[in-house]
Formats: sequence, structure tokens, C-alpha cells
Amino acid sequence: MHLTPQHILLAGATGLTGEHLLDRLLNEPTVGRVLAPSRRPLAEHPRLDNPVGELAALLPQLQGPVDTAFCCLGSTLKQAGSEDAFRAVDRDLVVAFARRAQELGARHLLVLSSLGADVDSALFYCRVKGEMEAALEAQGWPQLTIARPAQLLGQRLEPRLGERLAAPLSQLLPGKYHGIEACSLARALWRLALEDGEGTRIVECDELRKLGK
Repeated sequence: MHLTPQHILLAGATGLTGEHLLDRLLNEPTVGRVLAPSRRPLAEHPRLDNPVGELAALLPQLQGPVDTAFCCLGSTLKQAGSEDAFRAVDRDLVVAFARRAQELGARHLLVLSSLGADVDSALFYCRVKGEMEAALEAQGWPQLTIARPAQLLGQRLEPRLGERLAAPLSQLLPGKYHGIEACSLARALWRLALEDGEGTRIVECDELRKLGK
């Protein structure tokens, strides 16, 4: 358990999980500062530092120190518009963010991946997520936590039709295939951040749901 105020770096604060996580972080007395770059301005808070712009351009400008980094970046193939554009966000930008977090002093990275992430997957989406995980492991983090949620449940500002249609089914599936509420996922990520450990830990959705209760 961390006793001194933590300095947190958060990517993806305007997304479904990221906004829940940001709210939790700003209400945690152990968090001294949250550095959350975003494309659109966030609500002001005395402990929030919110550079606004494209993340790739902001990364070199970010200033530490940082203890823990959370990466909640993620798109869909439809949103991205092409396989190359999807890979640029869900793999390359995540890896660049993690590298910058290391440079700023972060020793623990927690990242949102996906159910089924695998570099050898026949599914493009899962394969890219697997490539992202492998690249992060190659960075040699003292502590790396990879969360693999199934279907994310919750109300997005920009609804995703596919998610809306799949949500009822995902709540009927067993174990790690069962969906998870974004607010529960955010709670699970924070609890995982408080755990001491070494090396890489992969957390599947059934365990995330337990931690998020």
C-alpha cells in the first residue's frame, strides 16, 4: 500500500473506462496529482493536470514525476477507418505512451487489452492486442498489469452499435467471457495498482469482475 501521495499518468481519460477511472483517482486521498492528456478538455480539478491535444504530439511535452501509469486507450476497426489506423492507435500509440511513462519514472503500468489477445490469433483485433502486449513486455517493466476485459458495459458518449447489440449476450456468457461494467473495471484497475508485485500479471475478466465489486 502506498503511503506517500502518488503521481499518476492516465491515457484515455475521455473513454468509457478512463472517465470512471479518472473520477476514482481524483477522489482518492492517496493520489497527489493526475496527469491526463486528452483531445478535449476535462473538467477542472485542483489535482488534475490536463494538457489538451493529440496524444502523440503531447507525449514529449509531458513532465513527471510519475509513479504509476494507466493506459485506457482503445478504438475499433470501424472507428479507426483502416487496419493500419487501428494498429497505429491500439498498438503503436499504447507502446509510445508506455515508453514515455517509463522515461518519467513510472514503475508500474496498467493497460487495457482485450479478451483473446494473442499475437497468433486469426482475428485481426485480437492479434493487434497481442502484439501490443508483447511489445510492452519487451520494455522490461518492473511491474506490468495487463487487464483483458470481455464486453465493456456502460453508456458511451459516442455509442458503438456493435457493443450495444452484443451487450445482452455478453451478460449470459460464463467466466472470463462475461461482460463487465466500466465502473467495475475502473475500480479493479485501481485495486490492482495498489498491489505490490514484480513482472507481468495478466488479469482476465472473471478476476476483474471480482476485484471490481
